[in-house]
Amino acid sequence: MIKVGLVSLGCAKNLVDSEIILGMLDASKFKCVNTVEESDVIIINTCGFIEASKQESIENILDIVSYKKKTVVTGCLVERYLDELKASIPEVDLWVRIKDYPHFNEMLEKLLNVNDIEPFNPFVRLLSTPKYMAYLRISEGCNNCCAYCAIPLIRGHFRSRPFDDVIIEAKSLFNKGIKELVVISQDTTRYGTDLKEKKSIVDLLKELEKIGFYSIRLLYLYPDEITDELIDLIASSKVIKPYFDIPFQHASNKVLKAMYRRGSMEEYQSLIDKIRAKVKNPIIRTTYIVGFAGEDDDDFKTLVDFTIKNHFDHMGAFKYSREDHTPAYSYPNQVHEKIKELRLDKIMEVQKKISYQNNKAHIGEVMEGIVIDYNPGSNIYSLRSYWNAPDDIDGKISFTSKNKLNVGDIVKVKITSAFVYDLFGEVVVE
Repeated sequence: MIKVGLVSLGCAKNLVDSEIILGMLDASKFKCVNTVEESDVIIINTCGFIEASKQESIENILDIVSYKKKTVVTGCLVERYLDELKASIPEVDLWVRIKDYPHFNEMLEKLLNVNDIEPFNPFVRLLSTPKYMAYLRISEGCNNCCAYCAIPLIRGHFRSRPFDDVIIEAKSLFNKGIKELVVISQDTTRYGTDLKEKKSIVDLLKELEKIGFYSIRLLYLYPDEITDELIDLIASSKVIKPYFDIPFQHASNKVLKAMYRRGSMEEYQSLIDKIRAKVKNPIIRTTYIVGFAGEDDDDFKTLVDFTIKNHFDHMGAFKYSREDHTPAYSYPNQVHEKIKELRLDKIMEVQKKISYQNNKAHIGEVMEGIVIDYNPGSNIYSLRSYWNAPDDIDGKISFTSKNKLNVGDIVKVKITSAFVYDLFGEVVVE
């Protein structure tokens, strides 16, 4: 038995790749372990999206190679910087680019001197998520080519997975006991536009609804691709959560244009108003980039005003990271790092107050959801409802129960108190 440890960095889409990599390893020949010390070989699936994630990936590689174990490094960082990495960290035994995934098994066989490792197959995943939930990746790559973003350079152009393949995998996940399905992609709302049968994300969701999941949630919705049909489906669905993850990135039209983002602040506002008019209790989450090249005080004020006006349920922000080979890398008027820090602190302080106000409005509400955790020391449970996604970006819902519950149970919780980002309640006994 070869003992394998895997470190998965970055986003949920990368985690799916990690689960497929683990799925390659036959249980009769390989054993998955949780520590470096136990491992014979370590696989590191890296992220290469922005500077902070690149640095985290490099630090993990350097730490792992110090253990003198066989080390395999793959993922976005390798796809982007293979030659530089090979030259600077020669201790790594095997580098695997994303484009080499079809040959991953052959490369591992040679390294480990074994035979018959299974090919990289999206239908064969060793799930690493809790037993009640799983991610469903519906496409790969991105065509948006935002001026700041390296994803198209790393993952290539947008490619929808075949419609039938997605449904087959979803049914397989349901048959494994999955209750919560989280649909992910680099550009979820574009799904199907490149397929011969011209399926859409709405067509896909209607089929997924029929399978029987307790909960379906969408992540990453590009603003100008959110159609009335999609909004209406979510509004009427008992399964698809009214959760709109829409990374607006900015609100200044000048900055949006420089970012190569489609749409304007006025169009974004119209979309938000439409969602709130059509959907009962929608949750709207967004993401911002502050300190983008050319962003001035007026642009930032526009962003702050937009945030205050719209009272987003959840908002995340990060400083602009100047990425090699992207159009914005060579833009003039790059913003000083200290100004980026100040603007990031300011926008998060604004959202902090908004979040607290929003959360107080939930006091007295009864939220139904899945028990996701239990702390025996404090006798406190955690809940996933329509309000919070499973990526640890949103706040937490903690609650008490007089009766013992199991992770994966579906319960109703009455919210009794609110904090800046979190909610607290007690289980409703029916």
